[in-house]
Amino acid sequence: MGIIGWIILGLLAGGIAKMLLPGRDPGGLIGTTLIGIAGAFIGGWLSARFLDRPVEKHFFDLYTWGAAIGGSLVLLVAYRVLFGNSRD
Repeated sequence: MGIIGWIILGLLAGGIAKMLLPGRDPGGLIGTTLIGIAGAFIGGWLSARFLDRPVEKHFFDLYTWGAAIGGSLVLLVAYRVLFGNSRD
């Protein structure tokens, strides 16, 4: 999967994660994309490390999307735990 594929995956996975966990988080298009891309890496690592299921490098793989969305949710929860309601 090329760099454009990672950007699109990150944008969509970050957007889905923000819809599943609504609230005031760092945002905008770039923030959502970065959360999704970082979430994809974290989700892939967690999947390979703890679930013994390495993520394939295909854009349309269900496990790739699950790992990206799951990793993005982990990042959003970590942000809220660390910074709480600092954006009020």
